[in-house]
Amino acid sequence: MKLEELNLNPVAKVRESTNFTVREIKKVCKNIGPRAAGSENENKAQDYILENCAKFADTAEKETFRLSPRAFMAWPWLGAVIEFIAIALFILSAFVPEQVAQILPIVSLGLTVCDILLIALEFLLYKQILDPFFKKADSSNVILTKKPKGEVQRRIIFSGHIDSAYEWRFTHWGGYKLLRFAVFCALGSLIACLVLDILAVVLQPSDGVMFGFRVAEGVCVLFMTVGFMFDDPKRVVEGANDDLTGVFSSIAVLQFLTTNNIELEHTEVVAVSMGSEESGLRGSKALVKAHKFDDVETVFVGTDTVHDIEFMGVYNRDMTGTVRLDEQAVTMVLHAAHESGMKLPKMTVDLGATDAAAMTQGGVRSVAFSAMDHSPARYYHTRLDTADNLSVPAIEKGVEILIRTALLYDTYGLRDTYASDI
Repeated sequence: MKLEELNLNPVAKVRESTNFTVREIKKVCKNIGPRAAGSENENKAQDYILENCAKFADTAEKETFRLSPRAFMAWPWLGAVIEFIAIALFILSAFVPEQVAQILPIVSLGLTVCDILLIALEFLLYKQILDPFFKKADSSNVILTKKPKGEVQRRIIFSGHIDSAYEWRFTHWGGYKLLRFAVFCALGSLIACLVLDILAVVLQPSDGVMFGFRVAEGVCVLFMTVGFMFDDPKRVVEGANDDLTGVFSSIAVLQFLTTNNIELEHTEVVAVSMGSEESGLRGSKALVKAHKFDDVETVFVGTDTVHDIEFMGVYNRDMTGTVRLDEQAVTMVLHAAHESGMKLPKMTVDLGATDAAAMTQGGVRSVAFSAMDHSPARYYHTRLDTADNLSVPAIEKGVEILIRTALLYDTYGLRDTYASDI
């Protein structure tokens, strides 16, 4: 079924759903404000959705889960602390007896390797290795479900995340150029320390060469301070674009179907307001742990930030490129975009991840959809991500694509190709 085949004015009805999306984003920003993972405001926002959007669904539920909100983004400062200790031991080897001096570079090398593993496991692969060491809190997912008029033969889940991030200082101070410079310097210094540690342990160079190594590692300390300043634990951003646009664009699919009295034949449509995505995809991890979603064919469409229409795309690789998303789901959303007049590219989440990655790892066929400059954009994780900085044209096109995706899926399910080439 196509949008044009429904007995309604598609342009006007999509605009109504867009207005709903924009209006709700502004209400949450004005009346609730920033919503850190596991915070009171995040909980208030979820309750708001439960109370005000349940009318678009047949069932509505709030599922609570425990997490360590600050564990995921602890790696920048914790990594800096570990490397400070490693460098201090390396330099200290010049002032201790020879037998101890031979051991300290080995210890320094071990700490540097542990530091690199910490960053790789916690940030690049989103493993929950730091959670046991941090304070716990409650977060939640709100699940809105609309049943079809016939037997449920398939399910489509639309989702965005309700929580907002702590401000990234370097992006706020100087945009993506300063952010990239700071990260490059910090990671470059970490690799330099690794190389120097290896050379010191393997070659056991002369005192003169070791003096040069120690001076070089001492200089690296300056760049490691980036880890302590990366994000601001006292400022949570408003998160209007990242990701209230994803939350309410997803709910807009239910709003469109309900307000226009459209019942799908055999497809259950679910909208999830996901909690704690900014804390390492904890909400989506909790969702797939609580639900197997294996009773019928299920596909997940995660929407994360709809603002920069020129960067709109469909993602087939996630979690820094390490997780391959479902190609048939990608093809479906690309075709829905094609029907809306958009020829979108396939894209990769080069650094970081979306909830689609966690859903895929949990066994659910998934795709991610976004419209954001991943340089990153100046508003990304900064105080500029406000309700005054929305892009209504981008949101409208995003809402249309999601609505078309639901209709397409109800008619055909997942396929390798659809009615026309993309």
